[in-house]
Amino acid sequence: MKVTDHIAQAKDTLVSFEILPPLKGKTITTIYDHLDPLMDFKPSWINVTYHRSETMFKKKLDGTFEKVEVRKRPGTVGICAAIMNHYQIDAVPHIICGGFNKRETEDALIDLDFLGIDNVLVLRGDAAKNEASFEPETDGHKYGIDLLKQVTNMNHGIYIDEDIKNGGKTRFCAGVAGYPEKHFEAPNLEIDLQRMKEKVDAGADYIMTQMFFDNKKFFDFVKTCRDMGITVPIIPGLKPLTNKKQLSVLPRIFHVDIPTDLSNAIMKCKTDAECEQVGTEWLIAQSKELKAFGVPVLHYYTLGKPKVIYDAVKEVF
Repeated sequence: MKVTDHIAQAKDTLVSFEILPPLKGKTITTIYDHLDPLMDFKPSWINVTYHRSETMFKKKLDGTFEKVEVRKRPGTVGICAAIMNHYQIDAVPHIICGGFNKRETEDALIDLDFLGIDNVLVLRGDAAKNEASFEPETDGHKYGIDLLKQVTNMNHGIYIDEDIKNGGKTRFCAGVAGYPEKHFEAPNLEIDLQRMKEKVDAGADYIMTQMFFDNKKFFDFVKTCRDMGITVPIIPGLKPLTNKKQLSVLPRIFHVDIPTDLSNAIMKCKTDAECEQVGTEWLIAQSKELKAFGVPVLHYYTLGKPKVIYDAVKEVF
């Protein structure tokens, strides 16, 4: 079932979760162990992130170095299929520009369609670790909107090869990312919002936000979107703080602000366990306020912390 169908049929706020593929060498059991407790909340779907390959240099026996491509977290497509089969719920794979050319993207979308996966979250993705800024693959997409247009084209039976006539139409429900605090590469929030509206106009069915810790920023973001004529569902993405390092790590990596009250409370903690408790309580309060606001879904980034998410969600649903 499409994400938008879940939302349209819901009588109350839904819950969904996001997971990382396990590191290469780990088995699917890692995913099941992570998700099994969270199934108590009957999530409507599970998002599975996609990670681009990384360039590494490995030393050879003769002392020289060889450049190799390594994907540390493979398996997104397989994990989505396994989740749907094992739990009988929908899975939403992320698809990204980085690391793929247009034909590889088309083949991946065909595989997803064959597996009965009809939801995707369309993202440009991050720059490779050895790049100062994002660089697309040769004949790849530079911007998320171009990847979105490829998905939309396939929904209309339009493929890269022009000699394909009356191609089979996919039925992907496509989500895109939204940034209540602005994408870090955008010159200002107004331009960032305009780019997001262009994605909605190009066929995006819903918006999934970057994590945030101040609900007011989300409320302002939603109002501005609605004032601009954006009517698609806007889903808040939530993550708990669990240690002091995140006070500097999260703003640096995800370009989000930590509210003063939350940062002060975390700084007073003496152990990670105390930090987790503070982070859980903040997440509970945040979730309850968003639910009362009437958000269609509360989407939780589990990121290796399923117990913290479990403890928070059980107080909300």
